Amino acid sequence: MKQVIMPAIGAAIVITLFSAVFANRVSASRKQAHVNNGNGFALLELFTSEGCSSCPPADALLARIQEEAGNKPIYVLAYHVDYWNRLGWKDVFSQPQYSKRQYQYSQQLPSQVYTPQLVINGQTSCIGSDEAAVSNAVNDALGNGATATLGIKAQLQAGKANLAYVVTGNTGNSQLLIAVVQKHAVSKVEKGENEGRTLSHVQVVRDLRAFKLRDGKQGTAEINLPDGFNTKEWELIGMLQNPATGVISAAARASI
Repeated sequence: MKQVIMPAIGAAIVITLFSAVFANRVSASRKQAHVNNGNGFALLELFTSEGCSSCPPADALLARIQEEAGNKPIYVLAYHVDYWNRLGWKDVFSQPQYSKRQYQYSQQLPSQVYTPQLVINGQTSCIGSDEAAVSNAVNDALGNGATATLGIKAQLQAGKANLAYVVTGNTGNSQLLIAVVQKHAVSKVEKGENEGRTLSHVQVVRDLRAFKLRDGKQGTAEINLPDGFNTKEWELIGMLQNPATGVISAAARASI
């Protein structure tokens, strides 16, 4: 274990880097769920970086979980943080807002800020490469009854997606977040801790937008899409999150 001191979100924080060995596969069938069924779900938010040598095992573990999720309501989002960029390699997928999101979680959970960190349903966190801890967290999340449901339909138009959503249940002060997700990406890292390695990524969040829920618990929203967006290599994942507590009450893939 080692520590790196660097500023993040306007304050000095300690970034604790963990190494862990990940082992056996998580087994399931291969059919994907498109709408939360109300019987529990697991939204996995991985905070990672191409500049961190401890992160590739976490990326690989989440790739297996994503591949083998089957018809279970499991949703994977990988946020590439930007605070590693100053240490020799600029992660092309990194954005400051993802570091800010992780820092906010550190206040809400509470927890340290480190990579690879995995946050589950906005309520718990663990080392993203710890296969046992991740599996336990996913099973716990799936076993807890959901307090809300979310359904999303999307219509694509010239660089945009027009969304229609319906929510039910106890949404409290939640807002709707939509993540634009690139399902697979590959990078050859030329500097930093992963110098010389070719890294494979899954479920890379390329944009994240928040919308206020309208009265009546149904409404519409519009989100810009990156160049090259297509339904084979990209997807849209939505979640209902209370911005004050971080708790996520529902998640769903958009039906396009």
